[in-house]
Amino acid sequence: MPLLFKRSLLPKLRSFPLTAEAVTILSGAAEFRRCLLEKIAQATQRIYLVALYLQNDEAGQEILDALHAAKLKRPELEIVVVVDWLRAQRGLIGAGKQPGNAAWYQEMTRTHQSVVPVYGVPVQTRELFGVLHLKGFVIDDCVVYSGASLNNVYLHKFDKYRFDRYHVLQSRELADSMHHLVKHGLIESKAVHRLDLPHLPTTRSLRNDIGDLRSRLKYAAYDTSAGSTAHTGLSVSPLLGVGKNNPLNRVILELIASAQKQLTICTPYFNLPLGVIREINRALARGVKIDIVVGDKTANDFYIPPSEPFKVIAALPYLYEISLRRFAKRHQRNIDSGQLNLHLWREGDNSYHLKGMWIDQRYTLLTGNNLNPRAFRLDLENALLIDDPKGEWLEPRRLELENIFEHTTRIERFQDLEALPDYPAGVAKFLKRVSRVRVERLLYRIL
Repeated sequence: MPLLFKRSLLPKLRSFPLTAEAVTILSGAAEFRRCLLEKIAQATQRIYLVALYLQNDEAGQEILDALHAAKLKRPELEIVVVVDWLRAQRGLIGAGKQPGNAAWYQEMTRTHQSVVPVYGVPVQTRELFGVLHLKGFVIDDCVVYSGASLNNVYLHKFDKYRFDRYHVLQSRELADSMHHLVKHGLIESKAVHRLDLPHLPTTRSLRNDIGDLRSRLKYAAYDTSAGSTAHTGLSVSPLLGVGKNNPLNRVILELIASAQKQLTICTPYFNLPLGVIREINRALARGVKIDIVVGDKTANDFYIPPSEPFKVIAALPYLYEISLRRFAKRHQRNIDSGQLNLHLWREGDNSYHLKGMWIDQRYTLLTGNNLNPRAFRLDLENALLIDDPKGEWLEPRRLELENIFEHTTRIERFQDLEALPDYPAGVAKFLKRVSRVRVERLLYRIL
């Protein structure tokens, strides 16, 4: 790799060895749900589930019931659920006033003989300025990694699903590292409290503890002392990051900078940070072929059909489309030549939530990071970087990409994307007002 960064992190990353057979890619959300339930039922040592939220719905109930059943079967089993503190105490966006998932967690603790603690991690004092966006479920010596949270649509409980990536990695070293960070780096903090118990402290009363936790997280990292920097075979490196210029952000930029032939990027919300755009432009300049897969605005989880009453949240998919259209317009020449390929994913009424990168035939990044300014500055994020210098894992990698591209269409011209005059009246009116008062740039930084 060319020395494009003065203090390159990639060669210094410590990683845990893998075999190709130790990494399984699941085909979809329904298989992800089955896998998760099976592994919970079979667990003998530990279950650590970390997600943005565990929702009070049928699929969420199924997961929580499975955890309680596992605890009853094996009382010695160490079970912990970790979710975002603020997200757990509010209802769904646009659904009116609701008690939030915390009330449900407390009811489940009252009505079950077993105890499944649910911890809330406050990354900030306001959800707008940062949430727990870590991913990864540690079950015994296995890590199930996905960008998905836990509810009906992410787990394809009924007719609709939210398309994501789903990987199962058998690695005791990786599982130990991720388990250690959650247990000692998060739930032992004074800012972190159980949501399944009554009389929760107010977020305001935790301000100092939250500030201390965030300060420590800026310097936190997964323990990879049991790993190696040799990079001679298939391996995985866990990465952590929160705040500006964190190590995860730097690795993402270095990965793009390292691309020599092929780069594929998936993001559900097209709002790339300036640093990512710069590295993409440099990659195009040196001849790298780039594929970017995003969801059609109708496959965005915030999309509301024009036939329904307008809500401000309904403008978000259109803001992302405006950003994509601008990007496509600036790079129309690269699109025409076939060097840059922008793909829109759409499949029925389902939604799209994929994140990650594939760099040449070597690196594969699994992450919940949306590759947007919010992920790069505000949220607590993580990722798993799979390094395959000998090409031991190329076929599963190819099949995953083939599955992702199955329901995509290529944007041939930037005019293929709708513009403001094409939008529903309520959306167009709101976006014009946003543009007029010049808060559009601020919105892109926090969305």
